[in-house]
Amino acid sequence: MNPQCSAVIIGVGPERGLGATLAQYIATKGLHVYIAGRSEAKLQKVVKSIINKGGKASYVLTDATQEHDIEHLFNVIHFDGSILQLAVYNVDSNIPSPILATTAETFTTLWQQNCLGAFLFAKGAIECMKPNRQGTLIYTGATASLRAKPPFTAFASAKAALRSLAQGLAREFSPAGIHVVHTIIDGVIDGDRAAQQFPEYYQAKGKEGLLQLEAIAETYWAIHSQHPSAWTHELDLRPFKEPF
Repeated sequence: MNPQCSAVIIGVGPERGLGATLAQYIATKGLHVYIAGRSEAKLQKVVKSIINKGGKASYVLTDATQEHDIEHLFNVIHFDGSILQLAVYNVDSNIPSPILATTAETFTTLWQQNCLGAFLFAKGAIECMKPNRQGTLIYTGATASLRAKPPFTAFASAKAALRSLAQGLAREFSPAGIHVVHTIIDGVIDGDRAAQQFPEYYQAKGKEGLLQLEAIAETYWAIHSQHPSAWTHELDLRPFKEPF
């Protein structure tokens, strides 16, 4: 009997969010999807939805910034005996704050969530993938990965660090067969988070001005499916109406 192929996604929240949509989409491709996040209720809901549609999924309650949590997540995958093919770091914590009002605690928290967690996740994912000399590791970046704009300077510094981490990982592990990708989400995602946090801005964008969840998921899968002779390391995604 062949081992089950799997994917892991950390940063899974509401069903109408990128992490959950990625999990739902990847499950339709036949992979067992491990989802991770800090809200057990949300994780349970997403797993139930995937299973009800005929997919395979399980969850592991995980704080991305805690090394022992990340180790436990990948231990679960390892001991299940599955072959990890795809890992997505989708943690995207953002706290708007002018620099003079930004505390060291806030600055550190943003770095821990957006960069430190990505480093810990990479170590776990790559250790799982190296024996098979194949796998894809995708990081969800943001407009702030490329430029800092107040009041998001602290967030941008963390996302820029994430981008550098992804570049270093790609250069180190591509020869080992591991495809490392950094995606820049340059726009507003049509999900619960934006609708609840920035309702007026969200409404002003209109449907055509928002990135659609399923469309992002399709792109992530397409990148994962690329032939190793023509790998993409970095790409940006934005609605056709978004200025840049």
